[in-house]
Amino acid sequence: MTLALKSFTEDLTFAEALGEAFVMATYQLETYHTSRENETYLTNLSLIADEEGIQGAVEVGVALGQGTNSARHFVNMPGNLLTATELASYAENIAEKHGMEIDIFDKDQIEELGMGALLAVNQGSKEPPRFIVMKYQGKAEWSNPVALVGKGITFDTGGYSLKGKEGIIGMKMDMGGAAAVLGAMDAIGQIKPEENVLCLVPSTDNMISGDAFKPDDVIVSMSGKTIEVRNTDAEGRLALADAVTYANQQGASKIIDVATLTGGVVVALGDEMTGAMTNNGEWFDQVFEASEEEGELVWELPYHDVFKNKVRSSHIADLNNSPGRKGHAVLAGCFIGEFVEDTPWVHLDIAGTAMAESEHDLGPKGPTGVMSRTLAKTIMNLK
Repeated sequence: MTLALKSFTEDLTFAEALGEAFVMATYQLETYHTSRENETYLTNLSLIADEEGIQGAVEVGVALGQGTNSARHFVNMPGNLLTATELASYAENIAEKHGMEIDIFDKDQIEELGMGALLAVNQGSKEPPRFIVMKYQGKAEWSNPVALVGKGITFDTGGYSLKGKEGIIGMKMDMGGAAAVLGAMDAIGQIKPEENVLCLVPSTDNMISGDAFKPDDVIVSMSGKTIEVRNTDAEGRLALADAVTYANQQGASKIIDVATLTGGVVVALGDEMTGAMTNNGEWFDQVFEASEEEGELVWELPYHDVFKNKVRSSHIADLNNSPGRKGHAVLAGCFIGEFVEDTPWVHLDIAGTAMAESEHDLGPKGPTGVMSRTLAKTIMNLK
């Protein structure tokens, strides 16, 4: 099908939005039916316009949309097919497509790095963990990269703090943060901004076995800080703690972490608003501006000493991974904040926005690929 458009507003934003919508609104989720009805796809878009830059703006929009669809694809895959090993393979495909450098750390290498928090989450699983490190170099020299860190829990049972029979359904989406950062890298690889970007994904599933970590365990994170485990279903923040520490060790100038982290953020903000926290107002403003441009709604939650002190309240270790239900989304963010040191940092909790309960203007029911566009646009906007 060919769609011809004959006029544009002076603002190239419209052309970019058109490119995004063309790719995202026509996206159809892959299913595993043995037979499917013939489907009609919009395959061609013709643009007729006099303005300079229209084609480039549309191509940027298409790249952002394709990155979002990549994220949707990953989140849609069931946990038995998308293990940490398979997620790493998909990341390698993205890196190869765009000529990016990538390292995939296996369990032995993760142990050598001292990532005790990620390894604790993996203890109950037969599937080995992976730590994905992808680099996009947009400057002449590799230095001061912006780190995009995504939670890659490919399925979350809750561990011994077991989820209920209703709450456990859909937990294949617990790697939505990983999907978001990988989708952003897919878009960045096409758009080629003049920035250095470090993409980090700590990945495992969270299972139960005789070897699984337990409430009351004390573990040692990569940073050296000790953590009292009060809740094994608060596992994502543990994996992110080690990844954020690695980002700092690699000289990250700024950090954004993205995670389907808490049910608390869904209670607080619903399913159309992503919760955010930050230690740096200027950095948050840049991320927020990008989210506004992309129509991905974000609301800032408090990052205050009263909450930080609760995370530090363990009587037996440096930190408590789950101090209680009150302010749960904020406490989870504060826990990650204990590992970012002074690096400008934004935390994005997409537990409510990673899945759509019904079809919408930009896609079908199911994974939204949320924050892929915001992350890529944040990098694009940096000066």
